[in-house]
Amino acid sequence: MAAEGKAIAKVNDLVIFVPYVVPGDVVDLQIKRKKNKYAEAEAVKFHELSPNRAVPFCQHYGVCGGCKWQVLPYSEQIRYKQKQVEDNLKRIGKIELPEISPILGSAKTEFYRNKLEFTFSNKRWLTSEEVRQDVKYDQMNAVGFHIPGAFDKVLAIEKCWLQDDISNRIRNAIRDYAYEHDYSFINLRTQEGMLRNMIVRTSSTGELMVIVICKITEEHEMELFKQLLQFVADSFPEITSLLYIINNKCNDTINDLDVHVFKGKDHIFEEMEGLRFKVGPKSFYQTNSEQAYNLYKVAREFAGLTGNELVYDLYTGTGTIANFVSRQARQVIGIEYVPEAIEDAKVNAEINDIKNALFYAGDMKDMLTQDFINQHGRPDVIITDPPRAGMHQDVIDVILFAEPKRIVYVSCNPATQARDLQLLDKKYKVKAVQPVDMFPHTHHVENVVLLELR
Repeated sequence: MAAEGKAIAKVNDLVIFVPYVVPGDVVDLQIKRKKNKYAEAEAVKFHELSPNRAVPFCQHYGVCGGCKWQVLPYSEQIRYKQKQVEDNLKRIGKIELPEISPILGSAKTEFYRNKLEFTFSNKRWLTSEEVRQDVKYDQMNAVGFHIPGAFDKVLAIEKCWLQDDISNRIRNAIRDYAYEHDYSFINLRTQEGMLRNMIVRTSSTGELMVIVICKITEEHEMELFKQLLQFVADSFPEITSLLYIINNKCNDTINDLDVHVFKGKDHIFEEMEGLRFKVGPKSFYQTNSEQAYNLYKVAREFAGLTGNELVYDLYTGTGTIANFVSRQARQVIGIEYVPEAIEDAKVNAEINDIKNALFYAGDMKDMLTQDFINQHGRPDVIITDPPRAGMHQDVIDVILFAEPKRIVYVSCNPATQARDLQLLDKKYKVKAVQPVDMFPHTHHVENVVLLELR
């Protein structure tokens, strides 16, 4: 297995990356792209199936583009993710490492996500089998997932196994109502049509948020849209937060748009160790709630807090980690570049009566400066959870200047994490490594590393 969940075949000296196959499969390959050193191909015929295979449980497997590792037993997925972390840290990091702890697997491998987004489109994607059989659909409108590489095509999803089944029931009910009442689905090329997107958020507290996003240019469309929302409210009384957004732009981003409440509240809550976290329609929250809790417990344990420490939480997001460790620290300072996330972080501190957490919004490399440290104090512990690209060189320089006793580095990309660990290596030694699986059936893995001052 290789990066991005693909498997590797070698023909003479050419390395070929192939999706949807596993080591041990004997297949005919058709080359799709060829470069000097490698090629990409797809399996067009299976001669022999690997003994190391699982039967995919989803009817949309191999088409929707997600959950590429359903063909691997979960124990094998875990093994490859462990190897991915070890290979990245050793090959890219080239630093001295302790023994890497066994990966923490996810108790749930189905219905584990707390958020999914679906897209409406008037261009239903037909699978190659449907094209071969010349299937004719009366209805070419679809709601589901974008097809990779075809921005205006959407695969009609009947059942997705990622989120609680309520998500499937709501999506299919909205789809059927829209078909029955002849609602228009967006044409992503011409930007005509009403229904655009929907987001479903479930939570560990049993609350349920549904956001329906549409394009409205005339008054009668608003009337139709409200009738659809009323149908959803009547059909699913368990929805505690039914929201809508009017998006008349040419892209699907909603961060700059107003959110309207149709029924219920404008937020839901997540809960962790008695702490409550307010999650709004635009809030970021780890999508696997149960594993997020395990991840944060590892981070807190690695931080080794006694109650006397000043902790800096970099890339704090909505302050989940900062608030989570605050009871064990003297003070926590969270920094994040998204101002709305920082507002959420402050609200979460207030809700939980946390008085020892401060939050600042701004670009990390501009905020975390020597002046900032001189003003707020030298941290005893830094917890950092950067985006996939890792940390900016300026941020690493300031961390080296600050010289905290311990750094806890949480990462969703072991490759950029390894690069950053190499830069920190002149002053810090890696003491512990704990991979955590957040996303079963995908190649993604989270990794927590503890570094201590040499």
